[in-house]
Amino acid sequence: MKFPQTHTLEQIATIISCDFVGDKNFPVEGINEIHVVTPGDVVFVDHPKYYDKALKSAATIILINKEVECPEGKALLISDDPFRDFNKLAKYFKPFLKAEKSISDSAVIGKGSHVQPTAFIGNHVSIGENCIIGANVTINDYTVIGDDVIIQSGTVIGGDAFYYKNRPEGFDRLLSSGRVVIENNVEIGCNCTIDRGVSGDTTIKEGAKLDNLIQIGHDTVIGKKCLIASQVGIAGCVVIEDEVTIWGQVGIVSDLVVKKGTVLMAQTGVTKTLNQNVYWGTPAREVRSFLKEQAYIKQLPEFIQSFKKK
Repeated sequence: MKFPQTHTLEQIATIISCDFVGDKNFPVEGINEIHVVTPGDVVFVDHPKYYDKALKSAATIILINKEVECPEGKALLISDDPFRDFNKLAKYFKPFLKAEKSISDSAVIGKGSHVQPTAFIGNHVSIGENCIIGANVTINDYTVIGDDVIIQSGTVIGGDAFYYKNRPEGFDRLLSSGRVVIENNVEIGCNCTIDRGVSGDTTIKEGAKLDNLIQIGHDTVIGKKCLIASQVGIAGCVVIEDEVTIWGQVGIVSDLVVKKGTVLMAQTGVTKTLNQNVYWGTPAREVRSFLKEQAYIKQLPEFIQSFKKK
């Protein structure tokens, strides 16, 4: 998430009441998670295991819970609870906006687009031309939708990310301040849920087609001309490259890449980055190898009987 205007390091430190290391006029342009940071961003880190990754990332301001040596060209914000203070910044720069109407006055809906009764269109939503938004669809704040998009009944676009910190008193949610961006000629079926980014964008690229009952996690990217069948669950921060086919009930864990042109057969469980191929099984294996394994397993009883006779 980029701020409306550049702030100074001192101003940001004042907002979250913490100390800082660096020039008080050091420019701060936004906040982002580690996988989408760019220069000018604040990234938070609260565990020594990830200090080095955060300090070496593209982010130039590190919100951290220990004073460490500051890399050249960067600045530190020293906090006793970086997770809490990252939430403070998200709430300060993108506060919750109440819905006054079913279609917000700040929403922009393009020529030829039709929004069916009982749909909800949130604040600062942009919908392109010749789109169809079905009944009971929810499109939450700041979502961007291109031209010729179809979203069928019951789908929710822009729900909060499923992202928590486990504290002794219970789970603490990381606030979502990102967006969902849906490009041209995308079709989304009934009762799908597409979470917005925590601080960046969840993106559905041009020409992708989604069936009913699909879950897409925060900050995930679905490539061009992908086909995704019913009951697929995709976790956060996944990159599905162009022209991937995903059949029903596939599950994909977070922080991995599925390469262009890959096919995932029904009920495949994806636990690591996959190169272009056809996969099946849990964990996902190249389909020919998987079928050979199944054939060998079927022969086991016969093999055991012949072994006993010897």
